[in-house]
Amino acid sequence: SICNYLQKRFPDTEFEFITAGIPSMGTTPAAFRLERDVLAGGPVDLLFEEAAVNDATNGRSPEEQIRAMEGIVRRVRREDPATDIVIMHFVDPDKMEAYSAGKVPEVIQNHEKVANHYGIPTVNLAKEVTDRIDAGEFTWEEDFKNLHPSPFGQEVYFHSMKAFLEKAWAGTMAEDDKIEAYPQSEPIDNANYDNGKLILAENAKLINGWKLAKNWNPEDGKATRANYVNVPMLVGQEKGSRLEFKFNGNAVGIAVAAGPDAGIVEYRIDNGDWQKQDLFTRWSMHLHLPWYYTLAAGLPDEDHTLQLRIADEKNPQSTGTACRIRYFYENR
Repeated sequence: SICNYLQKRFPDTEFEFITAGIPSMGTTPAAFRLERDVLAGGPVDLLFEEAAVNDATNGRSPEEQIRAMEGIVRRVRREDPATDIVIMHFVDPDKMEAYSAGKVPEVIQNHEKVANHYGIPTVNLAKEVTDRIDAGEFTWEEDFKNLHPSPFGQEVYFHSMKAFLEKAWAGTMAEDDKIEAYPQSEPIDNANYDNGKLILAENAKLINGWKLAKNWNPEDGKATRANYVNVPMLVGQEKGSRLEFKFNGNAVGIAVAAGPDAGIVEYRIDNGDWQKQDLFTRWSMHLHLPWYYTLAAGLPDEDHTLQLRIADEKNPQSTGTACRIRYFYENR
């Protein structure tokens, strides 16, 4: 609807629309796939960003929410300081409950902190929908229906986004008005993900127990997601399987397909203490879900080595000890 509106509003303008949203992701994955999925074609004039639903649902910490959202803003503005950014907050039942109780959801507070710091406008659709439902205009169950909105709900979103844009363009423009660059503020968090990069899993050094499946497909018949099936995948299924990955920067993580047999990995950075990460998610029983696990952040910005192995133990709900890595990611 927004794309159609823009084309009608500016009929003499040639548009290129990039629809880079992926289900279940949020700001952390977005910060690391931003270069590939958004900026690869060059600078962007107008960016709409929404992650309030997934950042909260996926259990990202307040620190991660700020680091990732700030990283997106800084990376986009470094590519083109004149890029206009709009941060949106979509609705879900948890946010409705918070607003109805007179509270501002924590994830919205964190995203607003970034927006305020960089002078970025926000469209708070979570509060609008809650207020209108509380006022009796429509209902969640019969009209809006889901955090993946019904056509009615999407129309609510569209009209508010349109109203925001119309207000922004309501002033008069002089013929000599020019697009101006936004100043780049000092970061809120120096460890923000402003230079995230995805690295194909085959770049790891395999020590024992791992293999590269060049065209991975699950054998259990469970659902998959695009770009995490029929692609190269680094697969380890046996306890004790080890690999190493050399990276540069202050953060490192793995993007995995976390299915019903997702295991637990142990890892350490630069021969430090071993830590554990359970790869099984609450959705894993039904889906080989793409999931980003940041294993370390806030490191010295230099060369490092990640050592990773499959643990002897597993999540009680999991059927196995598998780890399937699509990407490593780093923040240079």
